[in-house]
Amino acid sequence: MAGGESQTPVSLSDRELQIIDLVAAGLTNQEIAAKLEISKRTVDNHISNILTKTGTDNRVALVRWALHWGKVCLNDVNCCPLPNPNNE
Repeated sequence: MAGGESQTPVSLSDRELQIIDLVAAGLTNQEIAAKLEISKRTVDNHISNILTKTGTDNRVALVRWALHWGKVCLNDVNCCPLPNPNNE
């Protein structure tokens, strides 16, 4: 994969995955902070840690990485249907 993105899966916390999802949705760090009711600096730190863990250099590369590894779903791309409890 281009852009120096990690070729191996990495361990991300639930909060980090939540932030990746919001980055993929196009939210700014300030918007993510408001949505999660945390400081922008905390979001900045999370994103910095995520970029390091994933070996990505920027938000676009991060979203590409997340799509590649199935960490996000965008417009029905990379989406796995969840089991319907009513169909059991």
